[in-house]
Amino acid sequence: VWDEIVGMLVTMTAVPLSLTSLLAGFALFRLFDIWKPWPIGWVDRRVQGGLGIMLDDVIAGVMACLLLHAALALGIPLL
Repeated sequence: VWDEIVGMLVTMTAVPLSLTSLLAGFALFRLFDIWKPWPIGWVDRRVQGGLGIMLDDVIAGVMACLLLHAALALGIPLL
């Protein structure tokens, strides 16, 4: 469960907090965590143990965070 918490904290880094942004962040994080596109899937397959478990969620959080910030930069309201 800690890996999911860390992933969500990374996802919401410097994102204005609102119900909409939390829901969007959660949905994006879960999408990346389940789908495991590159590089998440690569890390999931290659890095063993606790580090791999944590690192794939951190990368999923970074990708979700980048999308949230892109949405904000494009003027998509997340507030």
